[in-house]
Amino acid sequence: VCPRLQDQTPCILTRKKGIMSLRGMTFRMLYTFAVALLVLSWESYSFSVETANRPFSQSSSVLNSLPQQDDGLSSGKGLSRRDVCRVAIGGAISAGGTLSSAVVGAEDGYRPAKRPFAYRVDSTQPPTLIPVDSAQKETKVLKDLGKGFGTDKKAIVDDGVNLNNILNKAVFGTIGAVTSLAQGEKDESSSGPGFASFVCFGLPSAAGSADVELAKSLMASILQARPVGDETALGLAFCPLSAQESLDAYISTGTADLQTLVASLVEKGVPASTVNLYVPLLELAKAKSVKLLALSPEKEDINTARAKGLQYVDPDRRTAYVADPDGFIALSQDPRFRVYADRSLLKDYQPSTNDDTAGLFFAERILVHETAAGVVAKYAVKRPDSMVLVVAPTPDLRYLQGINGRIPRLCAFLDPENNKVTESSVTTILLNPSAKETLSKTNYLRLEVGTGPETLAYQSKVADYLWFSFMPKVNMLPRLMNG
Repeated sequence: VCPRLQDQTPCILTRKKGIMSLRGMTFRMLYTFAVALLVLSWESYSFSVETANRPFSQSSSVLNSLPQQDDGLSSGKGLSRRDVCRVAIGGAISAGGTLSSAVVGAEDGYRPAKRPFAYRVDSTQPPTLIPVDSAQKETKVLKDLGKGFGTDKKAIVDDGVNLNNILNKAVFGTIGAVTSLAQGEKDESSSGPGFASFVCFGLPSAAGSADVELAKSLMASILQARPVGDETALGLAFCPLSAQESLDAYISTGTADLQTLVASLVEKGVPASTVNLYVPLLELAKAKSVKLLALSPEKEDINTARAKGLQYVDPDRRTAYVADPDGFIALSQDPRFRVYADRSLLKDYQPSTNDDTAGLFFAERILVHETAAGVVAKYAVKRPDSMVLVVAPTPDLRYLQGINGRIPRLCAFLDPENNKVTESSVTTILLNPSAKETLSKTNYLRLEVGTGPETLAYQSKVADYLWFSFMPKVNMLPRLMNG
């Protein structure tokens, strides 16, 4: 034998023994697994047969609801695999009791979860929704608005550590923070000369009676909380300035009845269907002695701006519409406003004629917005601690840069020495908003514009509150906290 092979003989023998040992171990493992599987199968079969032989009085009602067919139990035939699983599951549900009741209850039909009717849009990036999940919290929010607290535009929880405030809300449950949104006590910065508060209600473009009734109910709660002596007005975006005399006659003198007012507004160019739709708000203002404000430019001036441009509007009336010409011009160059104009305002453009352009549509809308904000600001700066409620279509208020966004600038222009009006003094509530009117391309409501890296610094949320007269579908509510 070669010495080299003789030296390797023990190694070769050891390797062969190792291979045989591994094969034996594998065989034993497979054998053990097969035996265990056989035992489990037999136990499962025995349990199923035992369950099947129980009296039907002990069976779950779920079994009774199963299709009545020959399953082999009564005839003595062998059980199929499906039969065994079906009967075993029925027996388990019967033993569970509670689960059985839940399944049987489902026979009554699908019962959707209850969701709140109001939601605070929190100023996170991106914005999140906080449910106002009880009638008491809804009442508190409205009463705080009536007291002039406004709505803080900062996020309810300031993080800086986690992502978009979501983790803190999940851990600490900031839904409770909705009950303490108000500051509790008003200080010099939120009362006295130069201070006023504003609540803007955005109704759908094709508003119906349900939307107006919702606005009326919210306004009634706000007015109920108004301090005695503080003046309040209701601004109507569909009324031209020339109708102000008729509105005053209806509210203050009492000599003009509702029908006279309706006829006067129709004569001024307001569609009769629109006037009739908003009659509940006119009656509320009359009952509460709330001054009515006409907020719209004259119809002919709106048409002129749309057909030719702002420069062709009557100069005298244009001066009345635009109280702050320099600020009006400068606003169009503001980066945040430009994001709003591009992502919201111009999205509503629909050519009305062959010569119509997006630029003319833009001129028309900013004239309407500036006029309404100017009327509201002129009323407020003369009356300390006053409040103006504004009713306008959702497109004129969404993303906080329409009528509502111009109010703080105009108040500062009209009363620079005493002005205390900030963006937090203006609260925007969208009533029964739809995904379409928030410019969403999905079923979900859109909560912000300005989400790209270059526009994130100028992001604007859709509103301060979303309020519904019906329970919103869950697929309408994005980024819902503790919902």
